[in-house]
Amino acid sequence: MADTMLAERFHAETREVRLEEVPVPEPGAGQVRIKVAYCGICHSDLSLISGAFPAPVPVVTQGHEAAGVIDKIGPGVTRWEVGDRVIPSAGRPCLQCRRCRRGDFTNCLNLQLMAFAYDGAWAQYTISQSLGLTRVPDEVDMKQAALLADAVSTPFGAVVRTGKVHPGNAVGIWGLGGVGTHIVQLARLAGAVPIIGFDINEESMERALRQGADHVFRSDDPNLLDRVAEATGGRMIDVAFDAVGIRSTLRQAVSTLDNGGKVVVVGMSAQDMDLGPFVDFNLKSKQVMGHIGYKNQDISMLAEMLKYGRLDLTESVSEVVPLRDIKVGIEHLEKKVGNPIRILVDPWA
Repeated sequence: MADTMLAERFHAETREVRLEEVPVPEPGAGQVRIKVAYCGICHSDLSLISGAFPAPVPVVTQGHEAAGVIDKIGPGVTRWEVGDRVIPSAGRPCLQCRRCRRGDFTNCLNLQLMAFAYDGAWAQYTISQSLGLTRVPDEVDMKQAALLADAVSTPFGAVVRTGKVHPGNAVGIWGLGGVGTHIVQLARLAGAVPIIGFDINEESMERALRQGADHVFRSDDPNLLDRVAEATGGRMIDVAFDAVGIRSTLRQAVSTLDNGGKVVVVGMSAQDMDLGPFVDFNLKSKQVMGHIGYKNQDISMLAEMLKYGRLDLTESVSEVVPLRDIKVGIEHLEKKVGNPIRILVDPWA
């Protein structure tokens, strides 16, 4: 095979995205090399480019939502073979924090993030720790598999782990883009009823209904609280998800909660929170919780859901662009061309 490969390289000092020929990486001890099939373009990738997220290293290959085939195995790797279809984990434990020293690597306090602290998968090949791999069942399309590492697993963690949604919960989702659309699907699988979506984009609202929402309301409706009360039979919302992460959506989500209800904040911005009066929180026992990321076993569970048809992400693949056109894909996500859920990169097209 060739000694070099095509890769996107982000240069932090100038915030430039460049396509470069770089050496094909070699797997070290405990690592595998993956021939990348597809890799998603995520809003966090855009945040690194814009400077909203600080750059941990001066130059890095971006892309952290990948699926591919093991191409080479490093020393000491067991239970994996060349040709296995896999999804790499998007993080590595630091091995230095107090939790890592206790062997609790999955809850590392200083997790190193793929495509931020080390090279990602907007490239023809990428390196992954063998312990963080998830096997892709033969029945699962590789485009949908690539979505699992973050685009779907982070909403899964928000619904199942932080929100602890269970059958009968009334669930609300603010922001019906990529994250919000997946929360709708996963909340339905968890047994939530009714599921209510909130947005101001009519196309996103219609899509949420197709994906399993029972009701969708414009978040700028002046009678919104009355509509939520009617949709829930007066009991209001048990678990709300803010997939936008701005002051107005969080305040609105809090206002719709039932006694003991909680808001799980998945979206992020630099804005300060505005949660309303203390007395409302205390008397009604409301909660606001932050969420980020997932556990590796979440990806495995989602892969099984795809295999058995419990989950269908066909509509989530909005566009596939060649790696050589990565700037086009980035622009389409920035400008929301076609109202995308996920745009994928194909390194071999």
